[in-house]
Amino acid sequence: MSERAPSKERLVEDIVGRALRGWSPGRDELVEILSMGPDQREAAEILFSGARDLRDQNVGPKTYLYGFVYLSTYCRNDCFFCHYRRSVKNLERYRKSSGEILEVARHLRDGGVQLVDLTLGEDETLVTGGGFEKILRLIEGVVKDTGLPVMLSPGVLTRAQLNEARSAGAVWYALYQETHARALFGKWRRGQDFSGRMRAREDALAEGLLVEDGVLVGAGAAPDDLAGSVLEMGLARAQQVRAMGYVPTSGGLPPDPAVDAGWQELLMIACLRLAHPRSLIPASLDVEGLRGMGSRLSAGADVVTSIVPPSRGLAGVATMALDIENSQRSPGRVLEELDRRGVPAGSVGDYLGRLKDLRTRLAELA
Repeated sequence: MSERAPSKERLVEDIVGRALRGWSPGRDELVEILSMGPDQREAAEILFSGARDLRDQNVGPKTYLYGFVYLSTYCRNDCFFCHYRRSVKNLERYRKSSGEILEVARHLRDGGVQLVDLTLGEDETLVTGGGFEKILRLIEGVVKDTGLPVMLSPGVLTRAQLNEARSAGAVWYALYQETHARALFGKWRRGQDFSGRMRAREDALAEGLLVEDGVLVGAGAAPDDLAGSVLEMGLARAQQVRAMGYVPTSGGLPPDPAVDAGWQELLMIACLRLAHPRSLIPASLDVEGLRGMGSRLSAGADVVTSIVPPSRGLAGVATMALDIENSQRSPGRVLEELDRRGVPAGSVGDYLGRLKDLRTRLAELA
């Protein structure tokens, strides 16, 4: 008589238990988790509880806040998932002045963030030729005015540019692959170089920057594709890893009808925590706004990203306006919500300690 297959709850319990003892999940185990549906709540609660325990065990329960400044919505790329792809002609685009950006950065610092994230589309005016000098001076200005670490997310840069960005004061280079499956990459990031994008993150590490990578869920990536991304980001030594649910764009990728993107994002956050227990993992406000923050933190995240102040004419990425002008994405409102949930917010000193730990881990992996 054959043995009965273990329940999903038992499988997840075993995977989580091994992770808490220091054994990272393998690809098949990640696929088991990422195949779970929203109806499998008991197994999911075991997963999310274990991810929180693993986070607290390895890095503590504190949550960090990232102030977000989308400084240019111009882009030379035509990514099929993005509102700001170059083929969208009826979009009112902007480039913020250095004065505007520095004012926002100071406002974010005063509000209590621990990092300023300078993000732009791959704007040819700013990432080629003499335009990049403006970005370098901007990094220097933000560091001088705020005293905070800076993350730069400008698309693919050359190694020389990455060296200049680090010299100007940048700490992080964020560059999302979105998928590590080449066929999907070709469909989503039309006309772009898969290997070149991977190489840019390797160059950033070589130049002394910390690196963030990220994946898109809910747009057609199968559980096996997502599991591959979880593992690939570890092999590539990314110190901040994220997943974001796909928000459909007009004329862009159709959403995957078989998948609840928000649910899959939570599963991915938990998988990232199981596989990368010491990494920073974002809970983005860009997909569901403030109402989605708690579930993402409960799945194992420890950073709240895409904090945007109102009345500055700034846009988000996945959703251009969600919760911005009603102040629900302001630093103060996020801190209020963290306090209401009993989630401790870290200080700048705490965050710098995390960065030191990440650099130590990088040296160990070298």
